Amino acid sequence: PSPTVEEQRLGRAAPQEILRRSGFDTVAPRLARELEAARTYGEARRAVTREGTRLWQRAVDRAQGRGPAGGDISRDDDRPLYWARLGMTREVRTWEPDFGLTGGQRAALLDELERTSRGQSAIRYPHGKALKRILLTGFDPFTLDQDIRISNPSGATALALDGTVIATADGPARIETAVFPVRWQDFTEGTVERALRPHLPEVDLFTTVSQGRVGRFDIERTNGAWRGGFGDNDNIGRTGTVPVTDPATQPQWTASTLPHTAIVAADTGRFPVYDNTEVTEIPAGATEPVVRPDGPTPGSTAREGGGGDYLSNEIAYRATLLRDRLGLRDTLPGGHVHTPVLQFGAGNTTEVTDPEFVRNRLDIIAQVRAILRVASEGS
Repeated sequence: PSPTVEEQRLGRAAPQEILRRSGFDTVAPRLARELEAARTYGEARRAVTREGTRLWQRAVDRAQGRGPAGGDISRDDDRPLYWARLGMTREVRTWEPDFGLTGGQRAALLDELERTSRGQSAIRYPHGKALKRILLTGFDPFTLDQDIRISNPSGATALALDGTVIATADGPARIETAVFPVRWQDFTEGTVERALRPHLPEVDLFTTVSQGRVGRFDIERTNGAWRGGFGDNDNIGRTGTVPVTDPATQPQWTASTLPHTAIVAADTGRFPVYDNTEVTEIPAGATEPVVRPDGPTPGSTAREGGGGDYLSNEIAYRATLLRDRLGLRDTLPGGHVHTPVLQFGAGNTTEVTDPEFVRNRLDIIAQVRAILRVASEGS
């Protein structure tokens, strides 16, 4: 099998520079050596699990100041993880062992690599009632054909906060995080539900986080069951109703249960925070979409949630629908936070980093942490 569209971007200069300047350029070659040494599928699977788990932990450690920096790319950067993972998936996708590999076995190896290297298999809360439990998700960088240097502040936030404890008025809260791909197919296959289902019943608060508009945070009040077709990281578009299990009971809309009033009122950082109630709907009995500033009307069909019609809206829709289907709607605060766009410094159109870019990312991470504190106290 040949590399995917997403993996093919690895050969460009910026990804290679990011890997080199973080020390993460050793990750894919090490997996390649382990695969070469594997004599059976079982050995290969163990190697993939070990190296995927190790990559996530290494990325978290780097982001949180543990161990060597490995280079001069700032520790808060999410891109070494992204590009190193693609190097690993490319190795697994193109590997041709002597003992032969079925398509199903290769898919299982790739699946295991995705789950482990995204922190999805490492969501664990300490036992005991003293700690509140918060679950946060982020995303990979995307729109890389527009700018190959792009970082995603939601992924950087996930790395910065994984396993950390924040102080709240109600006592300490432990945060666990995971990162998701910007690919329609993974969402169709249920990656969100599989990762979150075991944990929603045990947490006190969840937030799906993604990059939104320039210069502002949005707390998205309503999520819609519609895919608008924008191309993903494999340059594939999907248009239609969000595909979920038991579609007969699928609602057109789901709602945030985050304490939006408290979040918007609090001073959480330098970016303004908005309670976004707008949606785009096709009203009952109509055929054309209309914008509704105050949310959907009864019987309408979704065309955009507050967070749009791409994967940000979809992860929010899936996570909140899962909350509701688990019977947690009245007890579990959860919803979507859109961060500001992470911008490079003025005039930087070529360098992979700059001081203003780093400061912007650190400010966004700090503000998400503050929003989590307020949300935890307000619920």
